[in-house]
Amino acid sequence: MKVVIVTGGAHGIGRCIADEFRKTGAAVCVIDKAEGDHFVGDISDKSVLERFVSEVAERYGHVDCLINNALPLMKGISDCSYEEFQYALAVGVTAPFYLAKLCLPYFAPGASIVNISSSRDRMSQPETESYTAAKGGISALTHALAVSLGGRVRVNSISPGWIDTEYMEYSGPDAVQQPAGRVGNPMDIANLALFLCSDKAGFITGENICVDGGMTKLMIYHGDHGWSLNP
Repeated sequence: MKVVIVTGGAHGIGRCIADEFRKTGAAVCVIDKAEGDHFVGDISDKSVLERFVSEVAERYGHVDCLINNALPLMKGISDCSYEEFQYALAVGVTAPFYLAKLCLPYFAPGASIVNISSSRDRMSQPETESYTAAKGGISALTHALAVSLGGRVRVNSISPGWIDTEYMEYSGPDAVQQPAGRVGNPMDIANLALFLCSDKAGFITGENICVDGGMTKLMIYHGDHGWSLNP
């Protein structure tokens, strides 16, 4: 039986990933700061991570997949404090690194790590520094871990674009602006996560795959195809 760890697995993309793994018969171990039927704890806390992995190891003895999905804080340079920025990096970069380190003795043959980054690791909106820095960090951490753990664990990341966790269907400009013609939903990310953790992806490691309906490939100029800038 596969054992899968999902951080931030109580809601949104994380919950969808956890549910899809459960459908395959996997034992899914969720850690989330929200109350619920899972390990409740703040992954910015080193001791919480240690207790969590200890419980997983004691119960199952091995780990097949680690999905680092927990959401960092998003605040900008105007109002983000030093402590808040540090917290965002702790959740978004330090915790994924430390979980990988803690799980090293327990990773089964063919194990896989999937880090959930963001298309914001390559582009930005104003006032998003804490989140963007964390997502850039986990994207870089992905290829570093892939090299260090080569031959033992495959490590990849997924960079979602606009994902509506309520599965709303959009029309008009919100949909048409996306080259794919629609806004994404959590299944778009969960399907890729399951693939990357499967034997079918056995020759893929160190990759960051952007799942954004093509938005990061769309060139935007003032006055082009109806786009206009109003400074």
